[in-house]
Amino acid sequence: MTTPPLVYLVAAERSGELLGADLIRSLRKARGDSIAFAGVGGAAMASEGVPSAVDIDGLAIIGWIDGLLAWRRVKERVALTVADILARKPDVVVLIDSWGFMLRVAQGVRAADPSIKLIKYVGPQVFATRPGRAKTLAETVDHLLSIVSFDAPFYTEFGLPVTFVGNPTLERMPVGDGAAFRARHDLPAEAEVMLVLFGSRPSEIRRMYDVLVRALARVLAHRPALRLVIVLAEPVKDVVREKLAAETRLPDDLIIVEEAEKGDAFAAVDLALATSGTVITELATSGVPTVAAYRLGWITWALIRMLNVMKSPYTTLVNMASDSNLVLEHVQTRCTAGRLSASMEGLLQAPQRRLEIGQALRQATDDMRGEGRASDRAAEVVLQYLPQV
Repeated sequence: MTTPPLVYLVAAERSGELLGADLIRSLRKARGDSIAFAGVGGAAMASEGVPSAVDIDGLAIIGWIDGLLAWRRVKERVALTVADILARKPDVVVLIDSWGFMLRVAQGVRAADPSIKLIKYVGPQVFATRPGRAKTLAETVDHLLSIVSFDAPFYTEFGLPVTFVGNPTLERMPVGDGAAFRARHDLPAEAEVMLVLFGSRPSEIRRMYDVLVRALARVLAHRPALRLVIVLAEPVKDVVREKLAAETRLPDDLIIVEEAEKGDAFAAVDLALATSGTVITELATSGVPTVAAYRLGWITWALIRMLNVMKSPYTTLVNMASDSNLVLEHVQTRCTAGRLSASMEGLLQAPQRRLEIGQALRQATDDMRGEGRASDRAAEVVLQYLPQV
């Protein structure tokens, strides 16, 4: 009996493994059970029948200093991942997002077995920072699946084949039922409602929770009738629940929901306050006016400023793609309770502006979507690297 070709997927954090789960479904749709899968990931990939060969807990790392502090853990998990790949000898390895971790895995596999094809899914944002990574990636992998339309020239210059597939995040968000959400949670149709997303990484909760709560408390002091809906990201939901249970600066009538209600929640709210990440693109797809906040470690931020590695005036993909400040960004020194609350109150006081922003966000994400079917298009590329069965 012929052994089916093996696709090995590696995802080191939640957003990446959601892409991995989408890709697995698309590959199965194209080839049924004639492909075998293995990999490293989390719950989303496990639900598709691909349990993780390596524990990814603690690998969702942002910033140089956090990376240094986690170096021993990262090095260990890289070695375990490379060893598992070499033992299974897949036909293709798909390395999803998470630049530092995936680069080390790719380099380890390539050095030990150059016959294994390597596909990077989501490139580092060389159009915004550290363009030298394009050459490094071109020397390490066989193909790049890009989720943005404007970064291909950075890589093709060094001979790396690039396929723009679109961003599956833009297709993943269902059209939510805002009226049903409000009815379920006793929110009157006329009530002002704000969505709050604290982040999906433990480091984000440590850095962002307090400043976001202080900003919310300022707004609530002026608008006590404002209702808050908090959507908990799966990887940190227990940590955030524990913090909220002890919180004295926020009202008792918080509506706390998990990711299963995210689509309906997005459709029910007037605006959002969110830690920057993939969720900003999801909010934009739903047309939710958003105040985005982010803080890196201060040493990492100082190095970024000193080395002038940021080439874009924006940090969110939506703003980069539209070349405008549709999402109100507050990063590092601008990420203060006062500035965040001022932006939120400005939006709350301007319903017409919110409407215009929502329409512009939907248009921007429509433009970013490309031809659609992003995961199917990614699967088509992966299939090109598999033996025909």
